[in-house]
Amino acid sequence: DCLGPAIFSPIKADITGNITKIRAVYETNPTKFKTLQMILEGEKEMHGPQWPKVGATLALMWLKRGLKFIQVLLQSIADGERDDQNPNLMKVNITKAYEIALKKYHGWVVQKLFKAALLAAPYKDDFLKALSKGQNVKEEECIEKIRQFLLNYTATIEAIYIMYNKMSAELDYKA
Repeated sequence: DCLGPAIFSPIKADITGNITKIRAVYETNPTKFKTLQMILEGEKEMHGPQWPKVGATLALMWLKRGLKFIQVLLQSIADGERDDQNPNLMKVNITKAYEIALKKYHGWVVQKLFKAALLAAPYKDDFLKALSKGQNVKEEECIEKIRQFLLNYTATIEAIYIMYNKMSAELDYKA
């Protein structure tokens, strides 16, 4: 929502849809599927050769990529990366996040759609205000809160990536 509800709504819908798919599997048996790893292991057993191309495993694969996009974006802002000619534009941060987290999984059409959406990206000041829920917070305070948030957030995303690699659940096809 902080990136702009209209232009980036497909990203939000994708993230929300993947969470819904994972939650649906969890709710079928909360004891059996207590953790994400237990969901992946259970689906691997249930789906056999179709796994990891199905169910919550596939949804989590795309979710982790979306979450990685957010993580790289916030880290880039926290690190002070910017276009020196236009320091209030977020193009540098959003582009870096896209290239690291999502670009290699997107075909030509989706990559072009991303470039078009980039033109509607918010100004950094507006983004930070949105992160602060509309409150007037000094940029330095907001950046410090981003850094604190990233400590656990980054560790969680890295754990999911490690789990996918250990379980050989990562797929490289393009959307």
